[in-house]
Parts: sequence; structure tokens; C-alpha cells
Amino acid sequence: MQLKSLWKKNPNITVETQFGAWDGWEDAMSTAFYAGTAPDVNQINWNWITSFSSDGKMFLDMNTVKDTFDLSQYDKSALEQCTVANKLQAVPVAMSGRIFYWNKTVFEKAGISTPKSLAELYAAGETFKTKLGDEYYPLALGEYDRMILMVYYLESVYGKAWVVDGKLNYSQEEIEKGLEFIKSLEDKHVTPSIKTILGDGAASLDKNPKWIEGKYAGIFEWDSSAGKFKDSLTEGQEFVVGDYFEDFGKNHGGFSKVSLAFAITNTTKYPTECAMLLQYLLNDPEGAKIMGSERGIPLSKSAFKACEDAGILNETVKEANGKVLSWVSFPLDPQFENSKLKGNPDGVYYDVMSGISYGEYSISDGAKVLIDGINGVLKG
Repeated sequence: MQLKSLWKKNPNITVETQFGAWDGWEDAMSTAFYAGTAPDVNQINWNWITSFSSDGKMFLDMNTVKDTFDLSQYDKSALEQCTVANKLQAVPVAMSGRIFYWNKTVFEKAGISTPKSLAELYAAGETFKTKLGDEYYPLALGEYDRMILMVYYLESVYGKAWVVDGKLNYSQEEIEKGLEFIKSLEDKHVTPSIKTILGDGAASLDKNPKWIEGKYAGIFEWDSSAGKFKDSLTEGQEFVVGDYFEDFGKNHGGFSKVSLAFAITNTTKYPTECAMLLQYLLNDPEGAKIMGSERGIPLSKSAFKACEDAGILNETVKEANGKVLSWVSFPLDPQFENSKLKGNPDGVYYDVMSGISYGEYSISDGAKVLIDGINGVLKG
């Protein structure tokens, strides 16, 4: 992070950065938070507020440093998502949601357009298989991708949020319908099996040779992740933002969430200085241009204007983010991203989605395991 300008403006502040891979980071930070050894300023996932500070004791209430950090740059609705126990425990950097992205070049190679409906996606599966070969698929979905896509599908069909007031809002029968939909994507050669994807030997889809070469021609990903998928493609392939499918159901399914936030630990000896750092990174035009849209399209009004005026916003991310926020209409429960559910490879989502893909679970059994796992987390 380029912080020389911050130091010049505030020579009394020294910033020491700490780096680490995201895999395993939550467990490492959990230990640090409870041991009282966490950094003064932390990049956190939105649900960490609920996981680590449901009582408001772990993170500083940003309202106490509002004379230093300009909260007026943020819409009230965004700040509310980081308010737990009546305390604003973090600053949201950006909002994010999942949307389809397509490798347009591969679809053109197959002689078809990128899909704008589920019917077209199903048809693309057969076209890819017959015209391009068995190794070509219009969409690649890992276990967690499947879970999020299933919820988007079910919310589109039934028009209700996944969790309401801390309780799962879907029945066994309804969840079975969602799992049948996910299975149909494998059955119709839309997406490869989990066994096939794991056999590719890549740590993530953006590093998968089949994505890079165009054998996997679509993803369902966070709008803020567009850059790394686009950049990983071999030269000459066109990466485009897709659309939501209206034939999923009569409702606008899917959700948006705070993609990333910054929180100050309550144990810090320097709350004002921490707030000054965040003010520089998130609201100051100079700092905002350093951040750019690497963490999504900035929520801060001043940051957005600075980046827009400088022409440095990633246009693909900006297009995707606009489509997400104009479409999705359901809230995300903080426990949806609980590590017991989304943890790889032992989380409930991974167990169920891989179990169905491998044929180890029937649809009925998979639904029951999913329901039991979610209810266990929701009940604490």
C-alpha cells in the first residue's frame, strides 16, 4: 500500500502492514482478536462483526471518531449493515453481489450468443458438448458458487429471503427443488462435476487452465472479482458481464452484501490515528485513487467521485456492480458466510454440494443435511 503521502501529511503516524493469504485468515484473526493481539486496523469480512463482536466489545464504535472519519460520505443503509449491538463497528468499503460473466469468444466459437435466460443456458450445454467437445462447458461452478446460485434461484421462484429473524425460511421440499436445479446443470452439461473441477488441480477457478484457455466459458462470481478472471484469460478472448435470468422466477432473486470493511479494534491505544488512516484510504481523494476499485466500487461519495474523475474505476466491475444493485432485492443473513457453513473443505455447503455431485447424497438426504447444518449454526 502506498502510504508515503499519508506520512507526509501526518508525520506522527507510522503504519506497519501485515500480509497473508485469505485461506485460513479468518481462523488466524479469530485467535488474534480473542488474544488481544490483533492489529489496530483490520480488513474484515462483513460477517465477522456478528461472529466476533455480537456484543459490541471487539471493535471500536466508529461514531466515537466521527470528528476524524467523515461518516457523511456513506448512505445510512450501508452503515446500518455494519451496525451491531447499536454500534457502528466497521466502515463498509463497497457493496457486492454475484452475477454471471461469460467468455464471449467461446460462445461465438460454438455459434451461439451468451445466454440471457435459463432456457438458453440449458441449450448452450448441449451445443458446447456437440460442437466443441466434452471438455467444454458454458459455466463452471464450485461448491460455494452452487450454494449461492441455488439461493438466488429459490428466491426468484418463491419470493422470500433465505433466512428471516434468525430462522431458515425454506422447507425441505423447497430446498429439494433448489438442489434438483443445481443437479440439472450437471445433467445437461452446463457445468462440470465437482470431481472434474477438483481434478483440474487448480486452487481457484481463475487459476484453472480450463478457464484460462476457454474450455470453461462462464462463471457466477462477485462483481468485485471481475478483474482477476478477466486478466487470467489468454490473449484474444472477450470477457463480458452477463444478465440475470428472468425465467428463474417472477421475483428478483439474489442478494448484495458489504464486500469488505475496515474495523478498528477496541484494544487500540490510537483510535484517532486509526481513524485518520481510514479517512485517508477511504475518503481522501488521494488515498481513494490508490484503493481504486480493487475492493469494489467505493461506497464513499468522495472516493467514487475522485476515482470517476480520474478514470480509474474498472469499467467491467462498474458495469457488473450497477447490474447487481439494480436487480437483487433480498437481504443476506450474517450467518450465511459462517465458516461452519462455507468453510472449504469441511463446511456444510461443500459437504452437500460435493456429496450430490459425487452421488453420495440423494437430493432428499442432501436437503436434510443442509437444513440440519444451517439450523445448527443459526441456533448457535
